[in-house]
Amino acid sequence: MNFGYSFAGFAVGTIVGLTGVGGGSLMTPLLVLFFGIHPATAVGTDLLYAAVTKSGGTMVHAAKGNVDWRVTGLLAAGSLPAAALTLALVARHFSAGAWGALGDASHLISISLGAALFLTALALIFRRRLQALAKSTTTESVSGLSRNWLTVAVGAALGALVSVSSVGAGALGITALLFLYPKLTTQRIVGSDLAHAVPLTLAAGLGHWWLGSVDWALLGSLLAGSLPGIFIASHLGSRVPERVLRPTLAAMLILVAGRLVAQ
Repeated sequence: MNFGYSFAGFAVGTIVGLTGVGGGSLMTPLLVLFFGIHPATAVGTDLLYAAVTKSGGTMVHAAKGNVDWRVTGLLAAGSLPAAALTLALVARHFSAGAWGALGDASHLISISLGAALFLTALALIFRRRLQALAKSTTTESVSGLSRNWLTVAVGAALGALVSVSSVGAGALGITALLFLYPKLTTQRIVGSDLAHAVPLTLAAGLGHWWLGSVDWALLGSLLAGSLPGIFIASHLGSRVPERVLRPTLAAMLILVAGRLVAQ
């Protein structure tokens, strides 16, 4: 048990519990930049960390009826094959050996992570405008079949991005669903996106484990800190004002993205 990792897990878990955002977009860059963890190991470990921590939130949303399982299934139909294919291509293209593949792909993973963080920051900054635009955009001309295929395509894009960066299933997925399903309530969009993130992060995390890029001791230390942090923070009465939180998180993510890309 590493108490430094556990403290980091507690800090990120507290932020997630207070605000509902910031999990993957904070944990992976924190591991890479602050603790010096190899990017591939940070991504692989964070994916399994996310699968565990998001499971609790999914159960809460499901119990309240805030999960549209059809939408979740369509996203997974695209994301799971895309995640498997992306990891297979990374391993095959960069080296014959799994460890060698991820070692050679370190720069690719850092750039992908930086790009995902930048896009997540934009989604946070312009979330209200994007929500308003989604509500004002008419989608009546889009047939049910076309919407289904678009949802699968969004899932595929998320699967590829998440498998190499561990970031994107949250803010980016919610933003896409706002445009595809403007008639769904925000609670059902958040719940459906969260439910989709569990099998995606689990599958991608297991793929990284197969490639040898999961640190189980690190995972245990992170969970030992984050689960109490999420539990305590979610039961606190006060919340950080969204008008303060989102610009702050977005600015931090942009700075971290620049640092990762410049490595």
